Amino acid sequence: MNIRYTVLVLAAAAGGTMAQNPLVTHMYTADPTARVFNDTLYIYPSSDQVPPEGRKANDFCMPGYRMFRLDGGATWTDVGPVLDQNEVPWGKKDSFAMWAPDCIEKDGKYYYYFPAAPLDGSAFRRIGVGVSDSPEGPFTWEPHYIEGVKGIDPGLFVDDDNRAYLYFGGGHELFVVPLKDNMKEIAAPPKKVEHLPKGYKEASFMFKRNGIYYMTFAHTFPQEGYTIGYATSDSPMGPFVYGGKIMDNIGNGTNHHSITKYRGLWILFYHWWDISGFNKLRSMRADYLQFHKDGSILKVKPTLRGIGTPGLGELIQVDRYNEINGCETAFLEHDGYRGWMVTETKPNSYVRFDRVDFTGAKKIQARIACGQTYGKFEIRQNQIWGKLLAEFPVHYTGGWNSWETIEAEIKEPVDGVHNLVVVFKPDWGGTKLVNLDWLKLTE
Repeated sequence: MNIRYTVLVLAAAAGGTMAQNPLVTHMYTADPTARVFNDTLYIYPSSDQVPPEGRKANDFCMPGYRMFRLDGGATWTDVGPVLDQNEVPWGKKDSFAMWAPDCIEKDGKYYYYFPAAPLDGSAFRRIGVGVSDSPEGPFTWEPHYIEGVKGIDPGLFVDDDNRAYLYFGGGHELFVVPLKDNMKEIAAPPKKVEHLPKGYKEASFMFKRNGIYYMTFAHTFPQEGYTIGYATSDSPMGPFVYGGKIMDNIGNGTNHHSITKYRGLWILFYHWWDISGFNKLRSMRADYLQFHKDGSILKVKPTLRGIGTPGLGELIQVDRYNEINGCETAFLEHDGYRGWMVTETKPNSYVRFDRVDFTGAKKIQARIACGQTYGKFEIRQNQIWGKLLAEFPVHYTGGWNSWETIEAEIKEPVDGVHNLVVVFKPDWGGTKLVNLDWLKLTE
C-alpha cells in the first residue's frame, strides 16, 4: 500500500464528516475523548500523519490536536486546530509526540490536558494544561507542565462534589491524583491503581453512573492484543474491582477510548484503521454502549453504522449498513480513499440502514453509477416488505464509475425516526443493477 498517496487523497477529499463509522474521513484521528458541553457533543482527538522524511516510516507521527462538534443528527464539524506541537511552551519542537488529550469543564472554565515530550528531558512525557472560556477555545497554555506527573494519556473527572481527579499512566501502571481547585496543580502525590489485570495498560478514562465509578482503560492480554476493559469502585480513588472487557481486540494495533452519555444514550468512542489499513494511521469511531441491570457493561462489537440519526439534508451513507444481503460494499476508488459504495447489487438484494429522521422530507436523492439500463431500486420503511417510500428507475450514467445524483418523490409523508431499506429490483436476470454511494432526504 502506498501510504503517502493515501494521505494525499484524504486531504483532497475533505468534505462531509459523518456519524457513521469512521466518524471523520478527511484526516486521520485517534484517541477520541468525547465530552458533552451545553448539550453539544464534542470530540477532542489526537491526529496521525505519515512520518516526514527523516523519521521512521513505522512510527506514530502525531503533530497536534483538532476538535470536532456534532451538528444536526449525524454531521461532525471540524472546528479547527487546538494546539500544534511547536506551540507547547515547555515541549520539544518537531517531536511528533502529541498523544491522547482530554478536555473537561469546571466552574464555567474549560481545561484542555495533553501529553508532550518535555524540552528539559525530565521524562518520556509530561502533561500540560490550557484554559478557555469556551469548549471551542482558544486556550491559554500554562508555561510549564504539571509538576509531580509523569506519563501519558491524561483522563479527567470532576465528581458531584466538584472535586477533580487526573488519571494517567502507561506501561504496566496507571495512576490517579486529585487536583487543586485551580486544575493546574496536584493536591497529593499520585496513587497507583491497584488490582487491575497484569499486562500493558494505558488510556485511563473515568465516568460515573448510578453511584458507581467506572475506571476504563486499554489493556493488552498475552497473545490477544489491545482490548478495552473496566474496573469499578465506590470512590474515584479506588480500590477498584476488575469488571471485564468492554471491547475485544479488533486488529493488530492500539485502541483508545472514551465513554459519555448523550441525549439519554451511552456511547463508546474508540479508533481503528479501516481507511488506511495501517495501524499508525487511525480513524475514530463510535458505537452505542449498554449496561446490565447490575451495572456491569455489555461487550460492544464494532459496527459500520455507528451512531447518530441523519435527517433532512444530511448524507445517509448506506454502505455503513446495519444489514446487507446479496450485495457488497467496496471503496469508490481503487487507488485511494474516496469513501465506500454499495455494489454487486444482485436482483432482490438489499441493504438496511437504521435510524433515519424523515421529519420534513418530501424527496430522496441518490448518488449512483450504472453501466446498464434495466431495473430499479426501492426505498422501503423499516423492512424489505415495508411501506414503499420511493423508487428509482436505473439508467445508464456513462459507466460503473460515472456518478450522477438523481431524485425521487416520497410517495406518502413520513414523520419521525425509522429504519430505511434499499431493495434492488430487476427487470431481467442481470447480475448487477447499480452502484449506490449515498442517499439524502430533501424538502
